Amino acid sequence: MIRVLLVEDQAIVRQGLKVILEQDENITVTHEADNGQHALDILEKYMVDFIMMDVRMPVVNGIEATRKIKKQWPEVKILMLTTFNDDEYALQALKEGANGFLLKTSESTKLIDAVYSCMSGGLTIHEEVAAKVMPRLLERSSNNAAVNVDLTSRELTITRLVGEGKTNKEISEELYLSIGTVKNNITQILQKTGLRDRTQLAIFAVKHEIGD
Repeated sequence: MIRVLLVEDQAIVRQGLKVILEQDENITVTHEADNGQHALDILEKYMVDFIMMDVRMPVVNGIEATRKIKKQWPEVKILMLTTFNDDEYALQALKEGANGFLLKTSESTKLIDAVYSCMSGGLTIHEEVAAKVMPRLLERSSNNAAVNVDLTSRELTITRLVGEGKTNKEISEELYLSIGTVKNNITQILQKTGLRDRTQLAIFAVKHEIGD
């Protein structure tokens, strides 16, 4: 069961999201918060697997909350939601470690799919936002990681698949490896490249056109 924390300052929107998410029998909304600070207070007492969070909220906004949550609970997946088609919000959210960014206008099935994608290690970005965000991410991405890092053939292939947005499960099926092996390989790749997380690795793969 995927335990979800909804963070949204409008109660009616929270209730709508809860109804949508709990249509899936494997998803349960265990807690709700009306701002980022409230979310942090909840996480101090209760553990969740996934957070669906608004960007614009009082007290502590979604961007700042994401930064604090990822620093203290890096394993928790965070999907940002907003009504604003603004690429700067997406850039900030991803920079702070968010696992995805969707507009609130997204269809209900896309919200549920995004939960599973993020939980599997995928990066979910709304198409309208991705068209503007990806070029800027590539432009801003750090060159700290050398292009000629010593990656094995398998590690290069996994890096390419991460860059294509594949989840750990999809990579394991394509390469006939266990999910555990894929996770271990990604950890090794991050250490070798000096990259922080899967999002940076995906950008790195695209920027340097890594293939087989």
